Amino acid sequence: MADTSWSLEETRPGDAQFGDYVELLKPRVMSLVIFTAAVGMFVAPTPVHPIIAFACILCIAVGAGASGALNMWWDADIDRVMKRTAGRPIPSGRVSGDEALYIGLALSVLSVLMLFLFGNTVSAALLAFTIFFYAVVYTMFLKRATPQNIVIGGAAGAFPPMIGWAVATGNVSVESCLMFGLIFIWTPPHFWALALFMNSDYTKAGVPMMTVVAGRRHTRKLILGYTVALAAVALAVAFTRIGGPAYLGTALVLNLAFLAGAMRLWRRDEDMAAADAYRAEKRVFAFSIFYLFAHFLALLVDAGLRAADLSPAGWPVLF
Repeated sequence: MADTSWSLEETRPGDAQFGDYVELLKPRVMSLVIFTAAVGMFVAPTPVHPIIAFACILCIAVGAGASGALNMWWDADIDRVMKRTAGRPIPSGRVSGDEALYIGLALSVLSVLMLFLFGNTVSAALLAFTIFFYAVVYTMFLKRATPQNIVIGGAAGAFPPMIGWAVATGNVSVESCLMFGLIFIWTPPHFWALALFMNSDYTKAGVPMMTVVAGRRHTRKLILGYTVALAAVALAVAFTRIGGPAYLGTALVLNLAFLAGAMRLWRRDEDMAAADAYRAEKRVFAFSIFYLFAHFLALLVDAGLRAADLSPAGWPVLF
C-alpha cells in the first residue's frame, strides 16, 4: 500500500515556475477535453457565435484544469510512489499541496460561474457535476476502493462533448449521450492497456487497478470485451443526425483495427518475453488515443460536409 504517513504540511514548494502550475492542470488531459467539447458544440444543430463558443470552450478547459489540480492534490501520496507520476509538481516539491487545493477550488468555481454566464444553466450544471465526479467520486473514493475505478470513473472524461452540445442547444440528446457513451466505453480498454505495462507502479502504490486485483490475463479478456461493446456504440453514432460517410468509414476501419489489437493481446502466449509484451500493450494504448481523436475528427468532417451541402441525401438516421 502507499505510504499514508505523508501530509501536506511536509511539502515545501521550491522555485515553482509557470510551467509547474500549467502541469498541475494536466494539459494533456485538458487538450482531449477541449477537443471533444468543441466537437460536441460544433456538430450540434444550433450554431454558436464564435466569441461565445471560444469563451465557453475556455470555461470547460479551466474546469478540466481545476479537476486535474484537485486530483493531484489528493493523490500526491501515491503519485510520489509511482515512477510515472513522481515528477509531478506536488510530489517533487515544486508546488505545495495547499496551493494545488486552492487553485483547484478557485478554478472550479470560476469555470462554472463563467460557463453559466456565457453558456446556459444546463452546460454549467454538467460542468459542475463533471468536476465533482472526477475530483470527489473518482479521485477520493473509487480510485482506491475498487478495480471498477476506471469503469465508473470514466464518466468524468466522457462529459465534455455533452457539455459542448448543451452549450449550443441547452439540452441533452441521443447524439450527445452517444458521444458520451463512445468515450465512456473507450476509457476502460484505454486505461487497462496502460495498466498492463505500468502494473508495477499501481502495485507499489496500492491502487486496486484491474491488473493488480484480477491479474493481467483477466484484464486482457476485459479489454477485448469492452472493445466489442465500444465498436457497437461507435457504429451507432454513425446513424444519428451527426453521423455521415466520413464517420462511418472511419468507425469501420478503426474498430476493426482496435478489435484485432485487443484480440492479439487476449490470445498472446503467457510466456512471451517481457519486452515483447510491453511493446504489444503499449501499441494498443497508443492506438486507443488515435482511435478516439479520429472518431471525433470524422464527426467534424461530416458536419462540414453537411454545412457545404455535400453530405449524401437520405442518410439513414436510426437513433
